[in-house]
Amino acid sequence: MEKRISVIIPNYNSADSLEICLKAAFESDYRNYEIIVVDDHSNDDSVEIIKTFPCKLVCLEQRSGTSKARNTGARSSSGEILFFIDADCLLLQDTLSKVNRAFSEEPPETIIGGTYTRLPHDSSFFSAFQSIWINYSETKNTWNPDYIAAHAMIMSAETFHKSGGFPEDFLPIIEDVEFSHRMKREGCRLVMHPEIEVRHIFGFTFLTSMFNAFRKTKYWCIYSLGNRDMLADSGTASTELKLNVASYAVILFLILLWLVTGRTVIASAVPAIFLLNAYISRKLIKSFYVTKDIPFAIGAFVYYTCGYPLPIGLGTVAAIIGRLSGKRRF
Repeated sequence: MEKRISVIIPNYNSADSLEICLKAAFESDYRNYEIIVVDDHSNDDSVEIIKTFPCKLVCLEQRSGTSKARNTGARSSSGEILFFIDADCLLLQDTLSKVNRAFSEEPPETIIGGTYTRLPHDSSFFSAFQSIWINYSETKNTWNPDYIAAHAMIMSAETFHKSGGFPEDFLPIIEDVEFSHRMKREGCRLVMHPEIEVRHIFGFTFLTSMFNAFRKTKYWCIYSLGNRDMLADSGTASTELKLNVASYAVILFLILLWLVTGRTVIASAVPAIFLLNAYISRKLIKSFYVTKDIPFAIGAFVYYTCGYPLPIGLGTVAAIIGRLSGKRRF
């Protein structure tokens, strides 16, 4: 039976991706659904683009944030199933059919997660790296994930309305992590269905990839410091990633020590640490290889171990400084 699905898309100045997002949504092989776009007071051409599609448009009168946009969309919905995605995510033709099937298989108060396709919409190296890494991270623990990301979050309308919604007075991002943790405490079960996929539009370059890592780490750590779960194995903020950043820091320290002391025995430990990190990350390396090829897997692992840890480390430091100074937003 095709239950009615409300696809809820928050939007703020996403004119570059919105048209292809909505076009993909209306090419679904599912029939009983509605698309609700909540525009968060955009100042680009978003509203004009939305009006060219047969979806429900809700416009917020002032910039209010993604949480309020999602909550407003949920309140405007008519579906039994709520499916939250982002304005830079593309539904596959069978995504909604898989949502309906997964929802029918789970108990009523379950929050179901999907993930990104391994390959993104755009083909740049840094976009492919990000999509593969997120897909890998989000699907490692399908039966008891720490959180469900709102780029593919499914639940009953009844469960959502009982929850009180996403936190509207919160950090600019990570609201889905807070929501997931709160729902877990209230007795909801979280479960991942990796077959439910959306294709993300990243458009990443080296600089935007690094900035994204810094920004997400900063706000994630601000939240985690308050939640006292900095060391938790939490999806993309996995133990594996934290060990990778720690290895990076140790290698930098050993190289600096070698340069200061001139003792080559110190530098000789660097290859051993790098190889240990490669062993720890072997399943991620395999995911890079299976999705693309050997050259990509080598390049992605080099970026993951030698470049990516820098913004993550800096984001962590920025969060700690902010926490010590009493700031939640900066």
